[in-house]
Amino acid sequence: MSQRWTHRPEGSNWGDFGADDQLGRLNLLTREKVLQGVAEVKEGRAFCLSLPLDYPGGNLLSPGRHPPELRAAMRDGQPFMNFPLSHRDPHFTDVVCDDMVLIHLQYSSQWDSLAHMGSLFDADGDGEAEMVFYNGYRAGEHVKGPNEEAGPGALSLGIETMAETSVQGRGVMVDLHAHFGRAREQVGYDSLMRVMETDSVTVESGDMLCLHTGFGAMLLELERNPDWDSLHNSCSVLDGHDERLLEWITDSGIATICTDNFAVEEYPKVGEELSLDRQQAAYPIHEHCLFKLGLPLAELWHLTELAGWLRANHRSRFLLTAPPLRLPGAVGSPVTPVATV
Repeated sequence: MSQRWTHRPEGSNWGDFGADDQLGRLNLLTREKVLQGVAEVKEGRAFCLSLPLDYPGGNLLSPGRHPPELRAAMRDGQPFMNFPLSHRDPHFTDVVCDDMVLIHLQYSSQWDSLAHMGSLFDADGDGEAEMVFYNGYRAGEHVKGPNEEAGPGALSLGIETMAETSVQGRGVMVDLHAHFGRAREQVGYDSLMRVMETDSVTVESGDMLCLHTGFGAMLLELERNPDWDSLHNSCSVLDGHDERLLEWITDSGIATICTDNFAVEEYPKVGEELSLDRQQAAYPIHEHCLFKLGLPLAELWHLTELAGWLRANHRSRFLLTAPPLRLPGAVGSPVTPVATV
């Protein structure tokens, strides 16, 4: 047991799953939740919930993230692609292809690990804020920067801890697109509850909440050539400044939030003047979920086909299987989620 904090953020669950917990609300993906997910499989039909990993295209959506660069692997100074082994021994008939990729792990369909976003918070109770992450894990000690020994990378809270759980259970779809279309709608507590009530959607503790906004389908239509207005002014986003919405996320017991939009919530735009009378998070849902609750967030999934099928069949629940890459130290990961109905 390690005591990394003397007091925890208001509204957090630090320590509730153990002093050294690194899974947060993924602890709620129990064997019972997996069985509940399996019980939703009636047709044996599977849906791929990932965009092609070279979408959205360009870097207008997030300037620091760029499309993957796929290359032939090299061997003995030669590209190992369409390589006939007869070049090495005339008796061999094999033709070999081997490749590599330079990839920004959160460019396309992705998971955020609990090390993706922390906060400046006085975890020591000495009046000075430290850079800390979920359950009091520290920047520089547990999450290393590029100029630190053994860095960069997450020695704790890395994406591999999430992968080891397999991330499987019952998914529940809330179809925001069916109600708001592609309008830029900031969805708070009242709007979310109204949509769920209208569509008879209920969520229970341990469910994985999926929010369909239509953003992923729009990206596919733009064919890797997106424009600024479409990227930043389309489709629903959660209103992270709605305290009742944050309280509902806590009280609902959901294990994850999975969206097809960028960032889950409305985010501050470059050059936008913010009227702030106090220090606060630029991404309040990220702070509430990743930092306080240990609740993983997923972004840029492709939910449209699944959402349409569920609506046509008067359903909202399904088996969801969505493990990230088991890449030690990573703070995010591409993902190819599968929904089975």
